[in-house]
Amino acid sequence: MEQNLKRHIFYYKHYYLNFFNEQTREVQKKFNWTLQLISELERVPVKYFKHIEGSEGLYEIRVEISSNIFRVFCFFDKGQLVVLVNGFQKKSGKTPKNEIELANKLKKLYYDEKKSK
Repeated sequence: MEQNLKRHIFYYKHYYLNFFNEQTREVQKKFNWTLQLISELERVPVKYFKHIEGSEGLYEIRVEISSNIFRVFCFFDKGQLVVLVNGFQKKSGKTPKNEIELANKLKKLYYDEKKSK
């Protein structure tokens, strides 16, 4: 089964898992389903996985449950490794600037730590 994966998912520190654990069972199931989709499909529909315009390599994983919208930021490392960082519930049309700033900060922290090893 492992050899069929197109991408591998990595949770950076506790950020994604803290967010995930705060969600309802229904939202958790939808995130798990979406992450499986991202792992297995060659071309993931933009409805679920989208590059953040104007960013340097940031993507968002998108989940909707009825009228609730959830996002998790991530980025690629070594081509097929998807590194998940912060998540939030989207409550307005625009993605909150502070969430994008946090994702960029965590991305930098990830690469700084990797470089120092």
